[in-house]
Amino acid sequence: MSTAWIIASGKGGVGKSTITACLGAAMSREGRRVCIVDADIGLRDQDALLGLENRIVFDLLDVAGGSCRLDQALVMPDGEHRLTLLPASQFARAKELSPKDFRRILLELKERFDVVLIDCPAGIERSLRGLMNDAVDETILICTPDDICIRNAERTCGVMEKKGLPRPQVIVNRLSPELIRAGEMYTAATVAATLDIHLLGEIPEDAAVYRAALQHLSPMDVDCEARRALTRIAWRMLDEDVDAPLPGYGTEKLPWYRRIFQPALKEVKRIDR
Repeated sequence: MSTAWIIASGKGGVGKSTITACLGAAMSREGRRVCIVDADIGLRDQDALLGLENRIVFDLLDVAGGSCRLDQALVMPDGEHRLTLLPASQFARAKELSPKDFRRILLELKERFDVVLIDCPAGIERSLRGLMNDAVDETILICTPDDICIRNAERTCGVMEKKGLPRPQVIVNRLSPELIRAGEMYTAATVAATLDIHLLGEIPEDAAVYRAALQHLSPMDVDCEARRALTRIAWRMLDEDVDAPLPGYGTEKLPWYRRIFQPALKEVKRIDR
């Protein structure tokens, strides 16, 4: 049975698009037919994340407007035999995509694919609201462990529920175990409890993710802790690893020698003006 997931965030810069691309790759490598829908009209990130910048001919708005068939707009990354992208338009505005047309396209995608991941625009304005319909099965919020992002995620959660969508689950990104142990950063469990929603997964801050991007590589193609965290989340979304415990970054008990030799965090001091 096909499942359509909305992946949203209350604010930009939390890693939503990168996480969506990585989850799509992880699920496709588990044997699922996956389609990523880039619904961030006017920006379009997924083609760059998947290495498809030079292969886009038609996009989501072309399909909605009848300028092309759905299969003409779908593009498959090299080496990913079960992963497909429906790209966003780079030179348009969100209001040009009607909710009715998007629902029709989503229902057609659900007939072709096992999983549909909708990479939403950040925020709670019309561009996000127009993507919410009864063809969406599950919702995810991407959140970083800071007060501003938590507040925005809470507002986004309320908008989703008013639209009749299932209550979101949360993925907490960019966790620093060192800052958590120092008491300066919330744990993933604390973020989920504050939002009063289910914790789907947690991803640590990992320099390998940015280094991979600089080399035009997917984090799913390098050996790093973020890749392992994303893979575990994909398993949970596919109900293949629902009983596996969450890592609890920053809450694990370190062996004595790591506690002794762990470098001290640099103190943050306010500058006198």
